Amino acid sequence: MTMNKFALAACVLAVATLSGCSTSSPDVIQRNDAQRMSQVQDATLLSVRAVTVDGSQSGVGAVAGGVVGAVAGSNVGGRNEGKIAGVLVGLAGAAVGNAIERNVTKEEAVELLVQLRNGERRSVVQAKGSEVLVPGEAVILVTTGGKTRVTRAPAVSPSSKN
Repeated sequence: MTMNKFALAACVLAVATLSGCSTSSPDVIQRNDAQRMSQVQDATLLSVRAVTVDGSQSGVGAVAGGVVGAVAGSNVGGRNEGKIAGVLVGLAGAAVGNAIERNVTKEEAVELLVQLRNGERRSVVQAKGSEVLVPGEAVILVTTGGKTRVTRAPAVSPSSKN
């Protein structure tokens, strides 16, 4: 029975850690943003700088780690020793779970500085996508639901008039 509790707690930690994963990749569109009208602005890319988006600390990792630690620690020694060990190992598990969550949700990103056609400048941080953007090229800013992503501007062909 004790091993089953430990296995269950380990599964809870794994599921909780993975469910906290999220991305700011321009190649991933959130489900609630599909089929929504977006604002598009033309711009020129001024610079690209590598940055790291810090991982989240929602508390899910700490709770899951604490549960795993408490269950594992409570099985040490006798009744009183198990209670003390459960608390101590639970605290250690919470710290480890928090660190795991923060590390798993951290992502490499880019800060893109763009200049709009009206001369205004904007900065957007997004995860590295499949496109390699180069300063000086035409880009578009696509804003949906308050979130903006930058992508290469599509080629525009002159319209033919009859």
